[in-house]
Amino acid sequence: MGGLPAWLLWKPDIVLRSSDPGYLHAVDSWLSVLLPKVRPRLYHNGGNIISVQVENEYGSSRVCDYNYLKHLLRVFRALLGPDVLLFTTDGNSAAELRCGTLQGLYATVDFGPGPNITEAFAPQRLYEPKGPLVNSEYYTGWLDYWGEPHAGSSPATVARGLRDILQLGASVNMYMFQGGTNFGYWSGADYKGRYKPVTTSYDYDAPLSEAGDPTEKLFAIREVIAQFQPVPQGPMPPATRKHAYGYVPLGKYAGLLDLLDLLSPAGPIPSRFPLTFEAIKQAHGFVLYRTWLPRDVWDPVPLSVPPHSVCDLAYVLLDGQYQGRLERDGPGQLYVTGQAGAVLDVLVENMGRINFGTNISDFKGLLGNLSLASVPLSNWLIYPLDVDAVVAMSWPHTTPRTAGSSISTGPAIYTGAFRTPGIAWDTFVKLPGWSKGQLWINGFNLGRYWASRGPQQTLYVPGSLLSPSRPNNVTVLELEHAPAQPDILFLDRPQLNATSSSRDVPMPQ
Repeated sequence: MGGLPAWLLWKPDIVLRSSDPGYLHAVDSWLSVLLPKVRPRLYHNGGNIISVQVENEYGSSRVCDYNYLKHLLRVFRALLGPDVLLFTTDGNSAAELRCGTLQGLYATVDFGPGPNITEAFAPQRLYEPKGPLVNSEYYTGWLDYWGEPHAGSSPATVARGLRDILQLGASVNMYMFQGGTNFGYWSGADYKGRYKPVTTSYDYDAPLSEAGDPTEKLFAIREVIAQFQPVPQGPMPPATRKHAYGYVPLGKYAGLLDLLDLLSPAGPIPSRFPLTFEAIKQAHGFVLYRTWLPRDVWDPVPLSVPPHSVCDLAYVLLDGQYQGRLERDGPGQLYVTGQAGAVLDVLVENMGRINFGTNISDFKGLLGNLSLASVPLSNWLIYPLDVDAVVAMSWPHTTPRTAGSSISTGPAIYTGAFRTPGIAWDTFVKLPGWSKGQLWINGFNLGRYWASRGPQQTLYVPGSLLSPSRPNNVTVLELEHAPAQPDILFLDRPQLNATSSSRDVPMPQ
């Protein structure tokens, strides 16, 4: 949600990024703590902060609430004083700058490499006839969305655009200069005609990679900067050491439905109709919705949900048997059969809140009721699940609850462990043959994988998460289907633009 905390949505009618009193109260509460810590570090107070950004790409939100911007300006001036340079950033179009700027806040723009840098800065000059040209977000690459190719831009293109900016005497901030990782549930989403969740990796094809390693793009940028000012002498710090720890076998511990007593210790919330995540104060992760078939269904009938009412993915089970998946902007119905009283479970996953533009009040869960053959279902039990709290306690403590085949369809927990050869180096874990889920190492949530959709096929594992002397515990929540041989694979390099059928030839541990 662009960094805004999910608990703002506990108030369902709140208008984010506006002069809504409930929103301004939260903003003021936050800034009254943050900005006094910033003030002694301002440049004119002997610190290294030369300017402070008040809002980010507000013109893209279309809220256009100037009273909100005026309120921010008053608060920042009151808490930071009259001397600091305050600024805003917006896309380089007149429409975006019209709603995103305010007199008293210096207007800057953002854009990526292009053929005409002077033209790219022209909209800023309309709002700031004098003063520095500033590109506050020079795009060195781009983010990835699940189901789309890995994004990027060539080192030569990025270096050429940077040279053109510096030749104009403009100021520039690179976004991103170092890639990163959306660990846990922290990846966001865009809305561009449809909901587009962002991958766990935020490598961004940046000059420094997700693992912090130098790339060809970094050296190309360094050469450009050296044409305008001195750069540090001596060799570039090397990449961190990586290791391919090889295959690690996992075993099925239990189906998710068998663990509700652990994952939802307070028990379910009864409700006639489904409640959103926010209504039950669940910020991230998963919520299970349970009801029962009201009648016998001998011939397949549609189990359906209104359009855009599943936020964001729903995994449907009937008497514990996996039926399929419903998606926010995808298929809105499944065909089912069953007897009266059969247990219908709908596990809903929050894939990340929208973080840009007009739709950032992104409520999660079942926003509309499910219907069986067009008849609404009722009398739900709603289980908020806290998988992370349980995994963080070095769970599971006992032997697996399941026996026999490791083949699994539907949500289930898999566990295993591995030792390193006395080292704790960075690595990248791949899940060949797995579908969709979440992975923890030593209780740390690495994030989402979606091997069946891609493009990301590996999750980055910082070496600081590993023990060189003790077993390293692995927990996987697979939501759809695991392979017959549920192994995971540790590689010494990432795969961010691969299909699930890519072949690996690793050395076994």
